[in-house]
Amino acid sequence: MPRSVPYDDYLIESLKDHRLAEAYLNAALEEDDPCVFLLALRDVAQARGMSKLAARSNLNRESLYKMLSKRGNPSLQSLGALLNGLGFRLAVESKDAA
Repeated sequence: MPRSVPYDDYLIESLKDHRLAEAYLNAALEEDDPCVFLLALRDVAQARGMSKLAARSNLNRESLYKMLSKRGNPSLQSLGALLNGLGFRLAVESKDAA
């Protein structure tokens, strides 16, 4: 019988796949709670490596950890830099299109 894998380890490994990370972030955005999106963003950031991501995003590593903490409240500018570092972008679409 195969050994089980802790959920967090499985999630972080899965989120290394760009398409799965994109779907995960979009699903989190569907929730009405912005904290859910920030937690999902933290999971994706951990999967990509915080130090590497901080360098790609031109963000201070400590600031990155702070903005993705439970009390984090990133600015639109830092959120855009983070998403850019992950290879994503923020977009607005009509509710009718969804």
